[in-house]
Amino acid sequence: MTQMRALCYDKTGPAQEVLSLRDLPVPELGPGDVLVRVAISGANPSDAKTRAGARAPIPFPLVIPNSDGAGQIEAVGEDIDPARIGQRVWLWNAAWQRPFGTAAEFVALPAAQAVPLPDAASYADGACLGIPAITAHRALFADGPIEGQTVLVTGGAGSVGSYAVQMARLGGAAKVIATASPAKVDHARLMGADAVVDYRAEDAALQIRAAAGGGIDRIVEVEFGQNLPITQAVLNPHGVIATYGSMADPEPRLPFYPMMFASQTLRMILAYTLPKQARAEAITDINRWLALGALKHTVALQVPLADGWQAHAACETNTRIGTALIEVAADA
Repeated sequence: MTQMRALCYDKTGPAQEVLSLRDLPVPELGPGDVLVRVAISGANPSDAKTRAGARAPIPFPLVIPNSDGAGQIEAVGEDIDPARIGQRVWLWNAAWQRPFGTAAEFVALPAAQAVPLPDAASYADGACLGIPAITAHRALFADGPIEGQTVLVTGGAGSVGSYAVQMARLGGAAKVIATASPAKVDHARLMGADAVVDYRAEDAALQIRAAAGGGIDRIVEVEFGQNLPITQAVLNPHGVIATYGSMADPEPRLPFYPMMFASQTLRMILAYTLPKQARAEAITDINRWLALGALKHTVALQVPLADGWQAHAACETNTRIGTALIEVAADA
């Protein structure tokens, strides 16, 4: 096959207006690459923001979006073991600083970015992982083990938050508290939270401390600036805030001296640029949990490639619960 179907855009804007299905050449393999026949592509809010032009102009003349996905290795480049052909894999960073991501029938990318997918996991499971699961793992474990600690996951029903709640349990946390909107409380509980607090409640900090039986040791934070009044009130001395977002308040005022005298740590998380060892540790743990069937993967919607714009549009709201998936190969 020399041609493939791909969902792509050549200008930024609303999903339905700029995303179109085109016939493009199958990407060529470079040394160290694998060619993956994509079964399912996973769309994330960062993919939608790039497509909308929210952060910068279009980075390439033509873009195939989406960093996450899952499929089967079709061919391998120079220096890659041919035994990998036919292997089921999940993908990460497919569209990071590259023009062509997973919203196409084929994607070529470095072999390390195609991770063997355990038999216990489906392609849909694999397509949910990349950005959310790796972010959750880094936020929880970057500053050491969490066994016996009390963990707070803000946005505990979101894509990252759902994995963080589950991984906190798997990592041996003594208690896992989550915040969520009233419409998403039940989902956060389903993921394994011991207690779920409405983050908009006037006494949210008091409710968190009551549920925790004291303060919080580790916080996985979805909205750093907006949530600072709460996190300041609940974080223990020597505690850690690991944050991967601050959209509501992108330039928050940092309470430096209160945090310094409490010996607290603020860690920024960007899944795309993790240290090599940190990513390897995340992948090892994620695959171990996948093989055990220990992770739940929530899918908000799954649409065919021709309707892939709907997955991107779903990523622009906070109402969905779960990952927006694009079914690329119906027979996968």
